Parts: sequence; C-alpha cells; structure tokens
Amino acid sequence: MRKNTIYSILLAGVAIFTTVSCSEDDLSSDSVITTDKQDKTPFDYWLDVNYVQPFNIAVKYRYEYNESDENYYTVPAQYDQAVEMAHIVKYSCIDAYIETAGMEFTCKYFPKLFYLEGEFHYRNNGTFELGTAEGGRKITLMGVNYIDRFKDNIDNLNTFYLKTIHHEFSHILHQTYEYPSSFQLITPGYLADKWSNPEFGEDYLQRGFITNYSQNSHREDFAEMLSTYLTNSQEQWDEWMKTAEGTVDDPANGRGLLEQKLDIVRNYMEETWNIDIDELRESILRREHDIVDGKINLTDLTVN
Repeated sequence: MRKNTIYSILLAGVAIFTTVSCSEDDLSSDSVITTDKQDKTPFDYWLDVNYVQPFNIAVKYRYEYNESDENYYTVPAQYDQAVEMAHIVKYSCIDAYIETAGMEFTCKYFPKLFYLEGEFHYRNNGTFELGTAEGGRKITLMGVNYIDRFKDNIDNLNTFYLKTIHHEFSHILHQTYEYPSSFQLITPGYLADKWSNPEFGEDYLQRGFITNYSQNSHREDFAEMLSTYLTNSQEQWDEWMKTAEGTVDDPANGRGLLEQKLDIVRNYMEETWNIDIDELRESILRREHDIVDGKINLTDLTVN
C-alpha cells in the first residue's frame, strides 16, 4: 500500500505541474519522465570491461522493482558498497573458478545476472536471507550496504557474502546436472522450515548436518556441504568432524554421515564438472585472505 500511495501522489504532482506549465509554454516532444534513462557511471564502464565483455554477466546495482522480491522491504545498494562488492565477487569467486575450472566452464555456467540489494531479507521466523538463485542464471546478493563492516574479517566475509555465492552457485550446478539420489538417503529426516526452531540449533553436526540450515532439505544440504567446505580451512573442517563424532564410535555417527556426503559431493564435482574441490578451496581461501589483508584495491575503476 505504501508504494501505491507514493506513486499516486507523484502522479498527482506531475498532473498539476503539467496543467500550470501548459498555460505558459509550448508542449515539448521530449518526455519529462526520465526514470529509465541513466547516464553511465565510471562503475558501469568498469563492469562492461570486467563482467559484461569477458563473461556476459550483468551486475545490477540500481534498484529495479522487477528484480526485487515484493514479499520483503528492499533497500537499494549504495554505489560505493556495490563497487567494492563487484571487486570482491570478481576476484574471490569468478577468478577462482577460472583458475581451477577454466574460462570455458566459468563463462558457460557462472550466473549471468547479479542483482545487488542493500539490506538482507528478514523472515518472520527470526532468520534472514543472504541470497537467492533463480533459474540457473540469476543470483540476488543482499546486505551489500554492510560490506565495509564485514570485509576485514574472513569469517564475516564468508558468512554474509561469499559462502552465499558458492551456495547459490551450487544450486545452479545441480539444477543443470543433478547429483546422485543417494545423497538424500544418508540423513533422510529433513525438517523444512522447522530447521530454525531452537531445539534443532544444536548438535546438528552429531546428526550428520554441516550447518543447522542443512537440515532444511537435501538440496540445501548439498549446497551447504559444498559451500561450507570451499570457504573453510582443513583445520576448521577437521574440528567439525571431531565434534561430529560425539560419543558414538560407529560409521553411523555424525562424522561418518558427513564423510559419506562429502564423498558424494567430491565425486560429483570431479566426475560431472572436472573440478577438484581441494584445488578450488585453496584458490578461494588464498584470494579471500588477499582481500582481508588489503592486498586488493576494491575501489579502482580504471579501465584499459
């Protein structure tokens, strides 16, 4: 209702202005409504050279109603924050896949549209969306206006942004070629939206889930397994596996279940996409550390 009300007021204002103006001036053939006309910024030219021309990827950082989810209050991405996010995605994600999987794979399968929003999508159950993937071509990345708060810490950078990109790209890959159905049979007791209930927020590792959100569905479980593995060190992964063992020393304990899942993920990526997830993780983490350590200029819009 608020959107409709504001729109009506704006239309009324235009109508009044037009009535007064017509009594004094000749009509012009040029429209006074210029909302769809945007002068190209230095950022637009940089995006042309670094996203559009090499990969045919569009990055939309201006607010567009049709790209947004009307079920949430959405906030436009701030220009400077969008510039930094585009640099981070290019260096730590796109370039990592080029290094590991090759240019042809990256050009063909990496999503062709990034839509940047300033705020996260908050749900009624106390959780919030970090990003979404649609139809194998679009990723909406949220909370861009907080990037300066999180970019200097690798855990925060992954939690709020980069893990989300790898998670959503995982969906794009398995929507293209499905992973083995045996994956969903390892821990069949998925919870749907109940995963966020307090009673399921603990001991998920011992139950064979790498994150609490993994308990939502087998598709989210698969994406969480891959994206969590790619954005964490082997030392951190080993700690989780030790925790997952609990007190039960048998192949059906949490660690055994997680290792079964990781084997399927690893084989799927190798056999379907010819990607070694250990090599990909090494590239991703090295690049993320470069960002956190300030080795990458996130504001440079120079184009050659």
